[in-house]
Amino acid sequence: MQSPDASRKVTVAVIPGDGIGTEVMDPTLRILEEVGSRHGLQFAWQHHDWSCEHYTRTGRMMPEDGLDQLAQADQILLGAVGYPGVPDHVSLWGLLIPIRRTFRQYINLRPVKLMPGIESPLRLRDGQDIDFVVVRENNEGEYSEVGGRMYRGTPEEFAVQESVFTRRGVERAARYALELADSRGGGLASATKSNGIVHTMPFWDQVVHETAKDFPGVHVRDYHIDALSALFVLDPGRFDVVVASNLFGDILTDLGAAIIGSIGIAPSGNLNPEGEFPSMFEPVHGSAPDIAGQGIANPLGQIWAASMMLDHLGHERAGAEVLAAVEATLVAGVKTPDLGGTATTTEVADAVLAHLTTGRVDPGAAATPDPEEPTP
Repeated sequence: MQSPDASRKVTVAVIPGDGIGTEVMDPTLRILEEVGSRHGLQFAWQHHDWSCEHYTRTGRMMPEDGLDQLAQADQILLGAVGYPGVPDHVSLWGLLIPIRRTFRQYINLRPVKLMPGIESPLRLRDGQDIDFVVVRENNEGEYSEVGGRMYRGTPEEFAVQESVFTRRGVERAARYALELADSRGGGLASATKSNGIVHTMPFWDQVVHETAKDFPGVHVRDYHIDALSALFVLDPGRFDVVVASNLFGDILTDLGAAIIGSIGIAPSGNLNPEGEFPSMFEPVHGSAPDIAGQGIANPLGQIWAASMMLDHLGHERAGAEVLAAVEATLVAGVKTPDLGGTATTTEVADAVLAHLTTGRVDPGAAATPDPEEPTP
């Protein structure tokens, strides 16, 4: 978290991306402008049209000096990236991973919280809640560039992909997660697979537990990734903070988004905790070309990511107000179809904005019909 400085504008690089990413970004910026005006926080937007569509025109996901341009910003707000005909590894390695690694965004932070007004697809026990945070190591692990393919196109073709785990990388992810667990007063669950992955996972376990010695008040428990995935479904209320490697964290957080109702609501922060470089905030969902242009994309994942950006900037009250407006919108039943509602992208975003400005949700916004009332 950075210390807030209201004496200057916060420069935010805005990359809407593709598909529904472009539809949910503009209303998010309006919400940031509104909450910023209430807290003496001014923004300077740097707009970049870098995307898979940009790639189809130029052969690059971003210009050669793209990272230099981003380095001038305080923070980065990213939309969804993906476009039919452009392989996912092109977009990932041409945009997201260079940003995450160049700016040492070694923590990927993803809250998993069941919001008021949303029913989980799980059958939760009476009084059970879902409210935990996944800390994902974001710069190494299974997502490395070490490896290759040989004898392409022949019966002898093979591929080798190496995982890279460093003591520094594991320790700083573990320490961040332990500090978070200590501040929340809960325990830490560590994702592993040391019974089947013989080198990297025992090393992960060792470094996590060595680091945990500095946090005697935090109970650390190891979970094999298969059992952990099952417990996300069977008993999600037991978790407070979860720490995981790059691949395991990626998979677990999509599952986490599913159990809180929709991947369309889930946010993500790629953090450089020291503040030496800009951090990047994005929704978990993809560009959803199947619904792009229909005006029904859920903007709440992008809006929640913006709230996380405010928290990281040290403006926690502003971030909390945005999140409270999201919750009020959901309680009022103003939801997009992925959450069982009938509202459009614009109607949901306008309801959030209305709560920020008036303290109530716009009564004219589309609301989910009451199942006990006849539909006109």
